[in-house]
This record gives sequence, C-alpha cells and structure tokens, in this order.
Amino acid sequence: MILRGAKLSLLNKWEGLQMKLATRINSFLPVSNNDLGEVFKKFKLLGLNYVDLNYPEHVTGISSKKMKTLLEENDLKLNGVALRFKEDYISGEIGNPNQEIAAKGLQLCKDAADYCRAVGGHVVTVWLAHDGFDYNFQIDYTNVWNQLVKAFQAMADYAPDLQFSIEYKPLQPRAYAFIDSMGVTGMMLSEINRKNVGVTLDYCHMLMKHENPAMAADIFGGRKQLFGIHLNDGYGMNDDGLMIGTASPFKTLEFLYYLKKHSYGGMIYFDTFPVIEGATDECEQNIEMIKHLSSLIDHVGLDEIQKVIDQNDAIAAHKLLMKFLSNPA
Repeated sequence: MILRGAKLSLLNKWEGLQMKLATRINSFLPVSNNDLGEVFKKFKLLGLNYVDLNYPEHVTGISSKKMKTLLEENDLKLNGVALRFKEDYISGEIGNPNQEIAAKGLQLCKDAADYCRAVGGHVVTVWLAHDGFDYNFQIDYTNVWNQLVKAFQAMADYAPDLQFSIEYKPLQPRAYAFIDSMGVTGMMLSEINRKNVGVTLDYCHMLMKHENPAMAADIFGGRKQLFGIHLNDGYGMNDDGLMIGTASPFKTLEFLYYLKKHSYGGMIYFDTFPVIEGATDECEQNIEMIKHLSSLIDHVGLDEIQKVIDQNDAIAAHKLLMKFLSNPA
C-alpha cells in the first residue's frame, strides 16, 4: 500500500529533526520506462523527500535548471550527487597512474560539484570503484596514496561550500579497493585535513569488511565527519543490498542508536537492490522498518541504552536485546 496524505506524516522526526530519506533511483528506472520524471512521481507518492543523483549517469542531457524544476514539481530536494566513473577509469580514477586520466577524473568531481550546487544539493559522494589492485606488484601504494590525498584536497579547496564524502568499500569490482575500511578512511581524512571532507558509511560495505557498523557510526559521528548513510543489509560476503534489518537487525539497531546519539542530521539513503521484489513495495518496507527500529530506540531511551553500554556486561546487553524484542513500539 503506497503511503499517501496523512501517512506522509508518519515519516516523523529524528530527534526533533525531519528524517531525511531517499532511495536508489536505479531500482526504479527499469519499472518507470527509464524516465526520471516518472521515478520522481513515485518517490513523491512514497513520501520520500530527498534525492541523490548519480553523476553524470542521471543528469546527461538535463540542465541543472531543468533538474531543479523537475525536483520541485515533485516536492523533492537534492541531497547531493554521487560520482560514477565509467569505461575510461577501469585502471583507476583519481589515483590512476595515467596522469591525464587522473586529471580527467578530478575534473569530473569538480563538474559534479558545480552541478550539485546549481540544483541545491550539498554533498558530493565519491566512491572509487577502480582505484585499487588485483595483483601483487601491480601498483605503487605510496604514490597512489599521495595522489588521492592531493586530489581530495583539490576538490575541497575548489568547492569549500560543499561537502565531499568518501564512500569506502573493501572490494568489488577490484579484488582490493584502495580505500577499503574505516581505518584507512580515517587515516586519509586526517592527511587530507579539510573540514569539508568526510565519510559516507554503507552498511553492506562495512559488513563485507567484517566491521561493526555501529563502531564506525560512533567514531566518525563523534568527530562530525559523518556526511552520508547508505542503509541496507546483507550477509557479509557480498554487497547484497537487502532490505533494512532483514539479516542483522540488532546490528542495525545499534547503528541507528549511534546516529541518534551523535544527532546525525544528514540523509539516509536506501541502497537496496530489489530484483524479484517490486521497487515500490520494497521501498515501503524499508520506510516501515526504519520507522519501527527508530521507535524502539526512542521507547527505551538513549540514556537507558547508554547505561547498559557503560556496564560492559554481555548479560546486560542481552537483556537489552530481549527488551527490544518484547517492545510493542
């Protein structure tokens, strides 16, 4: 059942702030005649309020003025753009050893920033799909590191009014991604040393790295470096993109707890991949799940949850999990 009218108000509040929700455009395009306008109409009916556009994938042939009008007609706002590097970058993007290609990749990021600003967005998400390696002795690690640091500094200085957010992933499509974990990302942020460069946490990517998503949310959230959230679920071996809370609900609860604790005010993007499921039905379930998990946390209370954490006691933590299970929220 599609959310309409008064039901839109059920996308209630996130610690006093409107919950900013968006979902994956590419899940809807195949069932919307590959028409972005039709996709946005469905987003409006679902009660979503924000959009992330892949750049340049979703904007080719659509001026920033036209895109802004298209969003406004559907009561949507642009959160930001996410870089998509295609054929030319198979050996690396901004870390490519071919300096002409690396410069072209950097310019693409700057162009994305200009488009983002013109449409009213504020976050440029950079996932480096191809900056990595497959074989030993294939790349010069220090050279790539330094090249990436300088490129992100150049982006940040080019558009100091925008946020640039690094989305890390341990592998796929390369056997080893260069920026692969919360640790490497944290080191990178420290060396980049720009306040407008932060991180986007993708829940499945963290599971693939055998990280606990809540730990990353706590560390980066506490440092005010958390610029984006891609929420989904999976089994840890692959970028499964399952519906929220279906494979690891307790991990998801803890993850959301830390978002609340650190008053995360950014967007939550449903990076889920419906293939057999209908895109609209699947998105509705994501909305219902995040509302339900959020209400469970609010019912118990942040202070009470923190008291359990402060005990460093597995039995107390287990009792808290039981309390979540028995809660009617």
